[in-house]
Amino acid sequence: MISLIQRVSQAHVEVGGATIGKIGPGLLVLVCAEQGDSEAQADRLLAKILKLRIFGDGAGKMNRSVQDTGGGLLLVSQFTLAADTSGGNRPSFTNAAGPDEGRRLYDYFVERARASHPLVQTGEFAADMKVHLVNDGPVTIPLTVK
Repeated sequence: MISLIQRVSQAHVEVGGATIGKIGPGLLVLVCAEQGDSEAQADRLLAKILKLRIFGDGAGKMNRSVQDTGGGLLLVSQFTLAADTSGGNRPSFTNAAGPDEGRRLYDYFVERARASHPLVQTGEFAADMKVHLVNDGPVTIPLTVK
């Protein structure tokens, strides 16, 4: 699975002009299931995200995780993270999991996140979403788990 993690001071997702997910300080996580991914990859990705020490401690060093800070998680599905641009200027998305499998793994990921973290918000799978964020730092980290 592929993710792009952004440390934010705030973020929200809109669908059709209505806010459907919103957090204050925490992590905006764009997540993509690829062909062949399973629950095991989702579990490893979530564990890494929850423990990733990218928040400042008292000395200003990145030494605290989202769990340490009690920050929010805003999980947004984004199949375009699987883009392959090696064949030209038009991306191919053939590496992304199919819609049914992608939805199943995204839903599993969200379910496991909610079981492990107190503040989890989401986007809407396969919707035309508008994602608003204030990147804190900025801190943006790509993370892939095979």
